[in-house]
Amino acid sequence: MTSVKKIGFLSFGHWTPSQHSQVRTASDALLQSIELAVAAEELGVDGAYFRVHHFARQLASPFPMLAAIGARTSRIEIGTGVIDMRYENPLYMAEDAGAADLISKGRLQLGISRGSPEQVIDGYRYFGHVPAEGTTDADLARQHAEIFLQVLGGEGFAQPNPRPMFANPPGLLRLEPHSPGLRERIWWGAGTRATAEWTGQQGLNLMSSTLLTEDTGVPFHQLQAEQIQRFRDAWTAAGHPREPRVSVSRSIFPLVDARDRAFFGSSTDDADQVGFLDGGKARFGRSYAGEPDELVRLLAQDEAIAAADTLLLTIPNQLGVDYNAHLLESVVRYVAPELGWR
Repeated sequence: MTSVKKIGFLSFGHWTPSQHSQVRTASDALLQSIELAVAAEELGVDGAYFRVHHFARQLASPFPMLAAIGARTSRIEIGTGVIDMRYENPLYMAEDAGAADLISKGRLQLGISRGSPEQVIDGYRYFGHVPAEGTTDADLARQHAEIFLQVLGGEGFAQPNPRPMFANPPGLLRLEPHSPGLRERIWWGAGTRATAEWTGQQGLNLMSSTLLTEDTGVPFHQLQAEQIQRFRDAWTAAGHPREPRVSVSRSIFPLVDARDRAFFGSSTDDADQVGFLDGGKARFGRSYAGEPDELVRLLAQDEAIAAADTLLLTIPNQLGVDYNAHLLESVVRYVAPELGWR
C-alpha cells in the first residue's frame, strides 16, 4: 500500500454560455485551465490533468494548452486523462507530444485509451480513421497506441531522401522532436480488470477513473483495488525493469467555508451507483463531501486510493479558477496530511 501520494487535479474543461458559469467560452476554458495549473503549482499540487472530448463544449486538442502550461510552470506534472486514441494520427501526435514534453522539460504524463462514448456516432470516422474490416473501434485504438509507442522509442524507421533539402544523420530517420523518456510516462485508462492486466503487460502506467465498465457486486473501491493488484501482478510477470505508477480519480469536497456548504453541503452522491454503459453493467464510484475530519475517516477506508501512488481530484471547473484553487488548497491543507499523503 502507498501512503504518500502525488495529488493532482483532473478537469473536464466544460464551458457553457450560462450566467451561472464562470467558463462561458472555449477561450475561457483554455485560459482558465492554464491559470489553474499555475495556481495549483503555487499551492504545492503535483499534477494538472485534462480530459479530452470531441464534438463537445469541453477541452479537445490538448497539446497547445499543455505546452502553454509547461512554459508557465516549472515543477507540476501536466497530462491528460485520457486522449481517445481512436481519433488520433499517432505519428502527428508523437510530434506534438515530443514538443510539449521538451517545452515542459520532461513533465508530460499522457493518459491514453480507447476513450468513452462520445457526442456523435463513430466520431473518429469524421477524423478519417476507420477500423479495418473484421475489427472494432477498440482494436483501432490499440493499433494507434502501438504505433504511437513505437515511434516514441526514438528508433529510425523512415527511408531518407537521397537528395534532401538539409543534410540527414546516417541511417533511417525518426520523428522529431524526440523527447527521451516520454515512453515511460504514458498511461492507459483502463475500465476493466482485464484491460488493467493488458496495461501491465504493455509496460504502461495505469490510470483508473471513477467508472469501471463491469460490476461484481463489491464496493467500487474494492473492485478498483483488485484491478490495481491485477495490473501490478501482470507488470511483474512481464518483467518490466522500472516501478509502474497508478492513479485513481475521486471527487472530494472539503466543507470549510460558506461557499463549500452552498455548493456541496447537501450532496447526496455518497454511495456507488450501478448502471449500464456500452451495453453492459458498470459501477460508478461515490463522491466525498463533508467536514475535513469526516473526509479523513471515510477516505482512510478507500482501498483503491491506498493502493495508488497518484490521486487525481476531479474538479467543478465551471466554478472558476479562484474556487477550484481554494478546493485544491483545502484538500492539501486539511485532508492530505491527516491521511499521510503529505
